[in-house]
Amino acid sequence: MKKVIYFFLVWCLVGCTSNTIFEKPKDLIPRDTMISLLTDMYLASSAKNKENKFSKKKINYMYLVNEKYNIDTLRFDASNNYYVSKVDEYASILKKVKQNIDSLERVYKGEKLKRDSLKRIKNTRTFELIPDSLKNKLKRKGIDKEAKTDYK
Repeated sequence: MKKVIYFFLVWCLVGCTSNTIFEKPKDLIPRDTMISLLTDMYLASSAKNKENKFSKKKINYMYLVNEKYNIDTLRFDASNNYYVSKVDEYASILKKVKQNIDSLERVYKGEKLKRDSLKRIKNTRTFELIPDSLKNKLKRKGIDKEAKTDYK
């Protein structure tokens, strides 16, 4: 009976060993490309819930990311599993991805502020800078300050 218990105990210990270290795939995505790829994948997945310029939602943009990097899902899965098995390396990859997304956010927020401030200046000051003779012509055509029409 003791032999059976020892055998069962050894069998459980051997069966519980970790097999999380994957072999390096022959077509492994390089680390820098993986960082760019994950950055674009996070952006594409977050854009799924936003309306695009055609007012459509729930659009899957992942195929565009796959086309951009010319990879298929099997290659990505193999590479991702390899990097995930190396926790420290994957943590540094994700940290760099977060830095990329944060820097993109800062850039686009700055651009949005510029665009909004230009639009505000255009709507308030442009009509005031127009000579009176031209203002009358614009008013006759139905263009006035309250309409906030873009003057091109």
